[in-house]
Order: sequence, then structure tokens, then C-alpha cells
Amino acid sequence: MHFTGTVYRNPYWPTWPLLEITQGCTHNSCKFCTMYKEVPFRLSPMSLIEEDLKELSESDPDARTIQLLSANPFALSYDKMAPILEMINRYLPKMEYIYAAGRVSDVRNKSVEELKKLKELGLREITLGVESGDDWTLDRINKGYHSLDILKECHKLEEAGIEYWMTFLGGVAGREHSKEHAINSAKIFSQCKPLLVGTSSLTLFPGTPLLEEAERGEFTPLTEKELLVELKTFVENLECDCVFNTHHTVLVNLSGPDFLSQKASIVNTLDYLIKHGDDGRMQSFRKSKRSL
Repeated sequence: MHFTGTVYRNPYWPTWPLLEITQGCTHNSCKFCTMYKEVPFRLSPMSLIEEDLKELSESDPDARTIQLLSANPFALSYDKMAPILEMINRYLPKMEYIYAAGRVSDVRNKSVEELKKLKELGLREITLGVESGDDWTLDRINKGYHSLDILKECHKLEEAGIEYWMTFLGGVAGREHSKEHAINSAKIFSQCKPLLVGTSSLTLFPGTPLLEEAERGEFTPLTEKELLVELKTFVENLECDCVFNTHHTVLVNLSGPDFLSQKASIVNTLDYLIKHGDDGRMQSFRKSKRSL
């Protein structure tokens, strides 16, 4: 199998097989991220993709799921992605679910009809690194789109029948705009129909512009308890009937289906941590993190 550099995959999807069809990230400019800083975006040669599929057809011929790599393979146009999905189905004829990560802007280059065809070829679920639904924050962290883009592109996915995940990244607005980031993100997310809403919280890694801005006094990071307050504000304003999940950079594991039925319990748990959480332990937890 051909893999370029560090392999990042969604741990909540089936973790094997993996198929690299792109390298790097098309945007690679978010101020909080260095995951693909040294990896230029490019499409894997079709010959290498076919070699990997031949290998998988021998080692795992009954595979029913596959996760596409790398950062945002969904950026590929329909004309480039469809032949890859067709090849997957040819070599792995029992394939049922193809998963891929993407940016909100990656949906723009595909019509609803093209999205429907990709679904027919097995692309059933994508995860979108949305991070915020607040325009000020989206500009602040250089995401490259705005809240109305989120609504437009997510509604296209809904019309095509492709399920999708949305992520909320706590802390990226800094202390100055924390409340607006939480409330406006929840408002935008609530107008969509994600299968899952996942939440992470900002860790300032070396080499990120946000860390450099924080060191110059141009960005004020939230304390651990302020991150929990922001997450609580987001949860209180979120009205999605979805699966809810806190990822590994959030202090507490709050995960499960039927978010709306669990909302009060989640708020109560966050309230308790805000009032009784151990600052030292929370800071040690943050320092142990090495990646998003």
C-alpha cells in the first residue's frame, strides 16, 4: 500500500482498509493546523491507486467499507472522483460504504446530480471540518468560506442523500469572540441535518499562526474552564437531532446518539466540570496532546 507521510484517519469510521487517493490539503492555510504543512496537495497517480486496490482485492476481497485519504479527498471533481469509485467497486465488488473527509468548499464543484451519482457508486458519508458557523471567526482562522456557504453546501448533500458530519472547534475565536463563536455556530449547525456533530477544543501547536499571534499578544487563548463554558454555550444553543461526540482534545467524553434527549444531561455534566474541575489536571491533559 502507498501512504505518504503521517496517516491521519477518522477513528470513528472503520479503520481498515484505507486508500490514499490524494496527498495533502487543498487549503492548507487554517491558522490552527500544521497537519499537512509540508505536504503539497496532489492526486495520487491512478496507477498507484490501482496497485493498492489489487493488493486489497487479494488481502481483503470481501471488504464492504473503505476510508479514502488524505486530508480532503472530497475536493476532487466529479470527473476525477467517479472513476476512482468505479475502480474501487471493480476490485472490491462487495463494497457498500465509502467514506471521505472534505471541506465545506469541496462540495461547490459538484452538482446535486453528480453527488447523487457518487452516492450510487458507494460514497455514503463524509466528514466536514466546519470548525465554526460564525463569519468573524471563520475569517479570523482563515477557513476560506462563510456561514451561508455552510448552509448551501450542506443542503446540497442532504438533497443528494449523502450523510455528513460537522465539527465545532472550541477556542479558535479567542476570549474576545468566544460567546459569538459558540452561539452563531450552533445557529448554523441547527439549520443543517448532520448525522453527527463532533466537538474539539483548540490546542496551540508549534508552527501554527495562532500560537505565534498568541505569543505576540494578538490572540488570547481560553483557559480550560473557559473552553468548557464555550462548549456549554454551544450545546445549549444547538438544536440538531444528531449523534453528539466530543473528540480527544476535549476534557470530557460526552458521546452518544439522540443529542436532543441527552442535551440537559450534557449541560449538567459541563456545569459540574466548570464548577469543580481540577485546573492542574486539565492543563496537563492539554499539554499531552500532539495533534488535532
